[in-house]
Amino acid sequence: AGMSDICKLDGNGDTTAELVNMILEQAGKFSSEVLEPINRSGDIQGSVLKNGVVITPDGYKDAYKKFIDGGWNGVPFDEKYGGQNLPWVIATAVSEMVQSANLAFGLCPLLTQGAIELLTTHGNKELKATYLNKMVSGEWNGTMNLTEPHAGSDLSGIHTKARKEGQFYRISGTKIYITYGDHDLTDNIIHMVLARTSDAPSGIHGISLFLVPKFLVNKDGSLGQRNDLRAVSLEHKMGIKASPTAVMSYGDNEGAIGYLIGNENQGIQYMFTMMNNARLAIGLSGVAIAERAYQKARGFAIERIQGRSVGSKSSTQTTIIDHPDVKRMLLSMKCQIEATRSLAYYVAGKIDISKKHSNSDVRNKAQIIVDLLIPVVKAWSSDT
Repeated sequence: AGMSDICKLDGNGDTTAELVNMILEQAGKFSSEVLEPINRSGDIQGSVLKNGVVITPDGYKDAYKKFIDGGWNGVPFDEKYGGQNLPWVIATAVSEMVQSANLAFGLCPLLTQGAIELLTTHGNKELKATYLNKMVSGEWNGTMNLTEPHAGSDLSGIHTKARKEGQFYRISGTKIYITYGDHDLTDNIIHMVLARTSDAPSGIHGISLFLVPKFLVNKDGSLGQRNDLRAVSLEHKMGIKASPTAVMSYGDNEGAIGYLIGNENQGIQYMFTMMNNARLAIGLSGVAIAERAYQKARGFAIERIQGRSVGSKSSTQTTIIDHPDVKRMLLSMKCQIEATRSLAYYVAGKIDISKKHSNSDVRNKAQIIVDLLIPVVKAWSSDT
């Protein structure tokens, strides 16, 4: 990934090889000791919607508190918002461990990091001052609200409405497949919602983007009244049941209060910042799950006794890892995983160069490579 060069970029002066190794060692320890033990139990128990409240499985609240107390949510973000200002390539390696140990847990910070990058890139000073510190710390999480029941992946057909009212908008509509749309891990949830203003043109060019908090925020930073939004149901899924995927309803009463990000009718353009961040992260999920599968398969092959080694004259049975075809399968898994990981980390390294290199031409070239390869990371790693 070019880590030695990335460490030399502006703002990365304190990022030494020793520091990187220490961070990765601690991330591995946290993932294996805190997150992995609640992976299976969380999938069995699942998140549930009860009396209008989404409850996550046993152990998830405690694990999430340890996650944010350790500063893991803020690894790649600006120090002025409480982040650690470390390279994205380090954050990518940390995220792989988190997702491999417990993908259902890892989906919460995955979307939050995308929402942070979106708000950092396109939000105004007031929104950044109000929300970024809490989101970078992980005390508040973020979500992405695109899809609607009637439109599916065709965003040009969304119906969610945004009616201007003074300094804010009233949002009304329904969104589906909202990862961590509601839960009990954080005090507030910050939704990034695509909607149409009353005079917007039809199609994809008439969509705007709004920040819609679960709880409104007072001027002193404390939480105010509950906003007019709720999770009306949770999706029934195969696997990752601990991750609550919600159907969200906005504006059942007076309308949910939302704040415009950027300019009207440019919401898709802004949302692509978050979508690209999430695409890389979902590709990394593929790497993480493949690695977990490989480790499980290798562990089983080392212990499982069956048959005799090829050419052996002994009657003693051997472990199946001695059989050539099992070795072939395990080595095939290993090399494919290392290839997908290499590409994911390479792209993360190019993201760092695109953000921090002193030469604008180098930055632009790196961004072109990122734009080209992020869909490849997502598709190839997921397929693998």
